[in-house]
Amino acid sequence: MGIFRTIMMTLAGTLGVISAVMFTIYIVRGDDEWMPRARAFGRWCWAAVLVWFNIEIWRHVALIIINW
Repeated sequence: MGIFRTIMMTLAGTLGVISAVMFTIYIVRGDDEWMPRARAFGRWCWAAVLVWFNIEIWRHVALIIINW
């Protein structure tokens, strides 16, 4: 499970950093094409975090049911 956590943390972190960079470019340049990209990467970041959280929770549920 440690490898999964590392992969998901890296994925979510990378998507978050990309979103933040694109948002910064939007703020600095004022170019409207960067904001939709920043939002899209931000949404993908949140999706990755929610998938990670969901798998962690259901793993614990499955372990409780198996060991009951």
